[in-house]
Amino acid sequence: MSGTLLSIGHGYSARALAARLRAEGWRIIGTTRDPGKAGTLAGEGIEPLIWSAPSGGDPGTGAAELGAALGEADHVLVSAGPDEEGDPVLRSVAGPLARRAAQLGWLGYLSTTGVYGDHGGGWVDEDTPPGPATRRGALRVAAERQWRDMQDRHGLPLHVFRLAGIYGPGRGPFAKLRSGSARRIIKPGQVFSRIHVDDIAQALAASMAAPAPGAIYNLCDDDPAPPQDVIAHAAELLGLPLPPEVPFETAELSPMARSFYAESKRVSNARIKRDLGLRLLFPDYRSGLADLLERERPAEG
Repeated sequence: MSGTLLSIGHGYSARALAARLRAEGWRIIGTTRDPGKAGTLAGEGIEPLIWSAPSGGDPGTGAAELGAALGEADHVLVSAGPDEEGDPVLRSVAGPLARRAAQLGWLGYLSTTGVYGDHGGGWVDEDTPPGPATRRGALRVAAERQWRDMQDRHGLPLHVFRLAGIYGPGRGPFAKLRSGSARRIIKPGQVFSRIHVDDIAQALAASMAAPAPGAIYNLCDDDPAPPQDVIAHAAELLGLPLPPEVPFETAELSPMARSFYAESKRVSNARIKRDLGLRLLFPDYRSGLADLLERERPAEG
């Protein structure tokens, strides 16, 4: 299977998918707001497209070019997040997208498990009603609704992926541990679900190979865990002392970092295993951190 993927908001997760698809002969068009990143995308075999949505008094850029790219794509991945004005992709190219709907084989929208809100450490699945505890989560719920409305009106082959906390190469705890800046933030009862970026890529690829328009999938591993346990295990892998414990109430955290602790839940991944036949490459943070460390070793040698 191969085709043309238009990746709108071509970021960390999309890059992992692109690397997988490029090996299978896919053509990939990726958008970026930063003209300075166009060369980096081209070096990765991606056709760069400069695009930003209109916002406030900013007219945005590249709407016509993005509309033209939609005309060439048979698969679309939307990674661009919502803002206070709603979904930026629909604000920019809803018309061209609606006209292209019947020719698209698959459209994936990357959302977040933050739409579920706080469940006091309890389990949630795709049938759990959204109940976001943060403004960021509320914006995602609204954006998902916009996309479902587009699906209902125009027949978009929409698939919603709710991602847990993403980690992978370049996004792990090792750098902070080595610099001595890591801390173990302690909030009793707090648990997070996580997902290795390579498992995001394989889940998206599996969905593209077996489309099920209207589907919602949680992307997370098998082992929701307290954040301090992850830091402690990473320190053990590096042979470093455990970072100090800091009570959540007194920890110096950015507003965004603090907002993550407003929600505690365990996210079920049963549907991706059942419906997509997925076998996770990294079913828990232990296997995922071991992989990250192994990937670093050749560079160190």
